[in-house]
Parts: sequence; C-alpha cells; structure tokens
Amino acid sequence: MLTLTRSVGETIRIGDDIEVHVVEVRGGTVRLGFKAPREVTIHREEVYRQIAEANLLAAQVTADTLGALAAFAPGADTAPAAPAGATAAAADTTARTAASPEAPAR
Repeated sequence: MLTLTRSVGETIRIGDDIEVHVVEVRGGTVRLGFKAPREVTIHREEVYRQIAEANLLAAQVTADTLGALAAFAPGADTAPAAPAGATAAAADTTARTAASPEAPAR
C-alpha cells in the first residue's frame, strides 16, 4: 500500500484521469473529493461490501426456483394425464401405443 501525506487543498492523481482532493481535515475525519470518469465507480468500503453481498445473493438461484420456471418454458414436457382410477402403468402404455407409428387405426 502506498501511503501519502497531503494537506487541505492538495491533490493526488491516479493515472491520467482520476484526481483525489483533500477538502477538509477535522479531528479524526478527512473529507475527500474525487474527479473521475463516469465509468469509474467510487464507493465507501462499507457501501461496496453491501453491494457485493447483494449481488452475490441475487446470483444465487435455488433449484426450486429453476424447477418452477422450467414448468413455464416453451416445449416443457406435458405428458397426458391418466384417467381417474387408471394406474400409471396403464396410462403409460396407452400413451406409448397412441404415439407409436405401428399402432392400428381405431
């Protein structure tokens, strides 16, 4: 870490386009002013940590959420429902027979 000593009214330059101005020193507090391009983000450390934590939480998607969204996806597997009282095996056989190209015409 580079440590510099500056007085009120003095400036520190970072690269060609960032300036840090010492605006005020009062007790144990220093007020700084920054001039930087708009694409350079400047945050206090505690704000930066909150933003990073919020971004991390937003990026975590649970399997339940993905499963719920998959039901709405185009082409989602929609097998025909079995008639009331029919067994799952009977419904599966009926569905395969109806979809089979060799099935006899009814």
